[in-house]
Amino acid sequence: MPRRLRIALVSSVGGHLAELLELEPAFADHSCLWVLNDASPVLPADRESRRVSHAERDWKVAWNLVEFAALFARERPDVVVSMGAGPAVPAALVAALVGIPVIYIEPSSAVRVPTLTGRLMRFLTSRRYVQWAALAERLPGSRYVGGLL
Repeated sequence: MPRRLRIALVSSVGGHLAELLELEPAFADHSCLWVLNDASPVLPADRESRRVSHAERDWKVAWNLVEFAALFARERPDVVVSMGAGPAVPAALVAALVGIPVIYIEPSSAVRVPTLTGRLMRFLTSRRYVQWAALAERLPGSRYVGGLL
């Protein structure tokens, strides 16, 4: 029987969160911690969650690094999974620095051109997945898995 993992699911609220929630059944056998950058009516109230500051490519991104360092030290996730956007890069940077594997999935809206988050995550991830074959050609090292949703 595989070991039960502690998975930090990191997302901005809105479309990225909605897509990540669609993948929730894949994580059903594991302990999940949702880390969001704002309150969200989309995340069911019974999910274990934490919040980090909402950063918009400003000084708060540096604060997110501090928040994720403290959060990961306290929660000790085995892996970080994200579909973007805002909190994904600071979470991945901290995770990579402390040896936590990072999995990034480009959202389904990224068809031919990678998102800014996807381009930045290229250097921070253990695995990257894309949902469109045309995008796999633009992001070396990504794995095309077809539409996940």
